[in-house]
Amino acid sequence: MKITAAVLEHGGIPKGFEAAQALRVGEVDLAPPGPGEVLIRVAAAGVCHSDLSVINGTRPRPVPMVLGHEASGHVEEVGAGVTDLAPGDHVVCIFAPGCGTCLPCAEGRPALCTRAAAHHGRGELMTGHRRLSREGAPVHHHVGVSAFATHAVLARQSLVKVEADLPPHVSALFSCAMLTGAGAVFNTARVPPGSRVAVFGLGGVGLSAVLGAVAAGAGQVIAIDRFDSKMQAARDMGATHTVKADAHTVEAVRDLTGGGVDVAIELAGSVTALETAWGCTCRGGTTVTAGLPHPDARMALNALQLVAEERVLKGSYIGSCVPQRDLPRMFALYARGKLPVEKMLTHRLKLADINRAMDQLEDGTAIRQVIEFD
Repeated sequence: MKITAAVLEHGGIPKGFEAAQALRVGEVDLAPPGPGEVLIRVAAAGVCHSDLSVINGTRPRPVPMVLGHEASGHVEEVGAGVTDLAPGDHVVCIFAPGCGTCLPCAEGRPALCTRAAAHHGRGELMTGHRRLSREGAPVHHHVGVSAFATHAVLARQSLVKVEADLPPHVSALFSCAMLTGAGAVFNTARVPPGSRVAVFGLGGVGLSAVLGAVAAGAGQVIAIDRFDSKMQAARDMGATHTVKADAHTVEAVRDLTGGGVDVAIELAGSVTALETAWGCTCRGGTTVTAGLPHPDARMALNALQLVAEERVLKGSYIGSCVPQRDLPRMFALYARGKLPVEKMLTHRLKLADINRAMDQLEDGTAIRQVIEFD
């Protein structure tokens, strides 16, 4: 079938995405779903820094590629062997699915699935196929999703059925921002009630972590960013304090907390932010990072401090989540008003606006934007 999609022709575009037409919106061919695959009509797709990182070259990926990984939609057709989804089902897309058979999956850590990582690195679906093409030449899938398009074919493992009563523009935000941010709080850091938590970087994922920390009952939730508007958004979502990201951040956080936070969560994708988060963590505390800096980035770490202060530094990918387990739990918290993810939504746009959305993401004038198709 013919679909309309936003295609990245080449990476390494640092800024000025609308002027450069970094993503070209046009016609692409989409093959029907094969065995173990599902065709969906995309309803809404969030605009995330992980997409921007592919455009600017921070996260190199094969091109041409249809970007977009945070999304919701409705099933239109299922391939052979798919028996638990049917046309009309509301689904959200998962960019880090599990195969169920590799060692990380067997240990209950599908985010670290070795099979998914290999296929997605090549621009394939989990099934090993590419269903996108243009004039007979293959077009790559972005982490098995490619949701900046009217339709998408995904491996069954890359979808979770939504049983809750949620509009698509809300459910889409759970598929990346909430899983990653709140998941880092609930699963990776396991924030206990009453604890002191700092969140560094207040994009969609960072604000999801703020919501998660509030829902977990943290006693202090300190939100750190360069932009005043994002700090105000964090206060609106329950942050108890905000601190400007500058040369005095560590001193300010330590003064606020009497020695540092129990848990610092870095979500800016910056080594400087990660080192600052480490500096804000108390003796015996935990520093979590879910940001995605350039593969060549390195951080400086005081090894003696790690030992003598019994500090912990942990990575978190898609919030250490098991999406089939964690999404229903998060939807239930949303229904109770505990995870009001829609508060971070600043723009609802159309696919033709995709490059402007990337500019707004880059310059900090947007938090979470959604491309809507319905």
